[in-house]
Amino acid sequence: MTFRAVLFDLDGTLADTAPDLIAAVNRILAEESRPPLPESALRPLVSKGGRALLARAFADLSEEAREPLLPRFLAAYAEALAVHTRPFEGIELLLADIEARAWPWGIVTNKPEGLAVGVVAGLGWSTRSKALVGGDTLPVRKPAPEPLWLAASHLGVPPEACLYVGDDARDIEAAKAAGMPSVAALWGYREAHEDPRAWGATVDCVDAEAMRRWLGGQGA
Repeated sequence: MTFRAVLFDLDGTLADTAPDLIAAVNRILAEESRPPLPESALRPLVSKGGRALLARAFADLSEEAREPLLPRFLAAYAEALAVHTRPFEGIELLLADIEARAWPWGIVTNKPEGLAVGVVAGLGWSTRSKALVGGDTLPVRKPAPEPLWLAASHLGVPPEACLYVGDDARDIEAAKAAGMPSVAALWGYREAHEDPRAWGATVDCVDAEAMRRWLGGQGA
């Protein structure tokens, strides 16, 4: 198997964004005179997006009643989106390895593009990442394949030569639909009932170091 580029999901794959997202949820809870939730209650849902986080935090409200909270949550997050966010362990070494191979890498996320740009800038990756496609860049988002195709075109490689890495079932579904090989990032966010080994990724990696070693065995 030969690759010439790598695309990553952002939340739960490249970066541990949970602390800042959870802080934004708890800010909205405080504004509504509700007690904060512990990280353990929200962290497994981070890769599912803002609506999933709000559904857990405001479980007593209907979906319709929760919808007005979403822009408030996004605004709160935008004010402090790279405060406690950090790359997952081993990610910087993995990225350095990819760059040493002269492979371009980029990001395809369902996070709104403007927020993703801010996170990437906060992590110091703005010039290193050669593509960034957000959840609102196109009319469709993952698991649709179009965001992955767009990012691959920005990297200048065909889909079959581009590896996609993600921690959610939608990531692997999108990679399959796009004709890309995939890595299931087992170090990411998921609920207890989810079994990433059943998603059918090309390979499952327990951490970024395992992925780095796997890539090392694939040739250039």
